[in-house]
Amino acid sequence: MSRVGKQPIALPKGVSVVVRDNAIVVAGPKGELQRPLLPQVTVEVTESTVVVGRTSDDRKARGFHGLYRQLVNNMVVGVSEGFKKSLLINGVGYRAELKGASMTLNLGYSNPIEFVIPAGIEAELEGPAKVTVRGIDKELVGQTAADIRGLRPPEPYKGKGIRYENEYVRSKVGKSGIKK
Repeated sequence: MSRVGKQPIALPKGVSVVVRDNAIVVAGPKGELQRPLLPQVTVEVTESTVVVGRTSDDRKARGFHGLYRQLVNNMVVGVSEGFKKSLLINGVGYRAELKGASMTLNLGYSNPIEFVIPAGIEAELEGPAKVTVRGIDKELVGQTAADIRGLRPPEPYKGKGIRYENEYVRSKVGKSGIKK
């Protein structure tokens, strides 16, 4: 039995879970999320908990059991609390500006980069060098933060670029001069 899959999910106040038309719908104070259900997975909803089960004991069903339990848990946490990722921009002249639903990033290239923020994601700037990405869908928050970081990943010699707030960039020494 899956160690992750057999754990029940506690529902906070104000969060409701409904299974309909081979999809699971989780609604809460921050919004609503929906995800299709696979035939290998079953979901039982009680007043205060959600239990994810599986229809058979084959390898695929066992794999989806823990996965879907964690996906449903992320949906419950997202609609009740939300998720956030913070990015730091490091470098001389590197900065970000927010204009409506797009972000202009100056990252040392010849032209500034226009990054369009996807629907369902909020981005806020805490100064010109710190970007915070918020949303209720954990997958979308992480992908948006990874896309922003991918525009200029941190380089190991001077540490310039965009990195996560808790990311450690190991620095390298670089070339040494010719010894005579």
